[in-house]
Amino acid sequence: MKPLIMLTLILLLAGCSSLGVKPWERDLLAQTDMQLVSDPIEASLDDHVYFSKEGSSGGRGFGGGGCGCN
Repeated sequence: MKPLIMLTLILLLAGCSSLGVKPWERDLLAQTDMQLVSDPIEASLDDHVYFSKEGSSGGRGFGGGGCGCN
C-alpha cells in the first residue's frame, strides 16, 4: 500500500514540475500581440465606457447599469 501512495505522490509532484514560462519563451510573450491589452487607446476608451455606465460605483468592480451620458 505504501509504494502505491509514494508512486501517486511522485506522479502528482512530477505533473506540476513543468509549470511556468521557460526563459526561451519569454521573448514570444513580450510581443505586443501577446499582451492582454495590446492597444492602450482602446483600453482607455473601454475604461471610460465602463466608468460612464457605472456612475459613482467605482468602475469595473460593481455590477449595474447607467445611462452612459457622461
